[in-house]
Amino acid sequence: MSDPHPARHAEREDKRTFLQKLAEFIHPGPDSAEELIETLVEAEDNHVINAESRAMLEGVIRMASMTAGDVMVAAPRMDLIDIASPYEALLHLVIETAHSRFPVFEGDKENIIGILMAKDLLKLQRAPELNIRALLRPAVFVPETKGLNDLLRDFRGNRNHLAIVIDEFGRTAGLITIEDVLEQIVGEIEDEFDVAEDEGDIFSLPDRSFRVSGDTAIERIEEAFGVKLDGIDPDESFDTIGGLIAHEMGHVPKRGEQHVLAGLSFVVQHTRGGAVRWFKVSPVAGPARSG
Repeated sequence: MSDPHPARHAEREDKRTFLQKLAEFIHPGPDSAEELIETLVEAEDNHVINAESRAMLEGVIRMASMTAGDVMVAAPRMDLIDIASPYEALLHLVIETAHSRFPVFEGDKENIIGILMAKDLLKLQRAPELNIRALLRPAVFVPETKGLNDLLRDFRGNRNHLAIVIDEFGRTAGLITIEDVLEQIVGEIEDEFDVAEDEGDIFSLPDRSFRVSGDTAIERIEEAFGVKLDGIDPDESFDTIGGLIAHEMGHVPKRGEQHVLAGLSFVVQHTRGGAVRWFKVSPVAGPARSG
């Protein structure tokens, strides 16, 4: 049976007006990722989308060309657990670093035999006879060239949140977590160990050292540790300990670096966005004031 209204059928197929067709002919759609990003910027300028949506969409587009090697935590900065470590040492590392998952090695650091969940250490407290090996979960290994889109799909599919990144020679290049991938889309993800930029604070650790936020005010550090920091560089003024340490070191601090200031040792534990998020602070012997 023929359609009694062929004109209406044609209209449903293409509802664009002549002017819309002409505009699309003169200004065709984006042909590259950069052009697509420019289109998103225009959409934001025209109030079609807000700034946050534009940033997330841009992150999705850029992530398509990124690999695990682009965002991984490099091997020298990985926090690893030695399978031979006593329980007390394991607990200390968990508290100090505040990670939820740790690669575990045996003998050589390249010999990663599994992943230990921090929460599983509670099982050792209740049943000390348990072997740590029984708590390990399989380690997932991916090449540096693994695309972030594919990696995110794998993370979601196997419900695994951490992977060990391997270089072209089969050696450990670093590690990457699902949080590292998602942050390429949504920006920094704060966790329960992060503090707001204006709420820096100081926490004591079992070894009598302290975990100090890089956003902690200079005055708070002086009061807590009984030191004087405001006269170290009379030509500069800083609000936070992170800013002062970076100035004293002369570069953006990297994880694991140490600097001694006013009789205190500041070890960089965690950085994000080019700023120190956490220091490990402890007093040092002698009158040393700089590292």
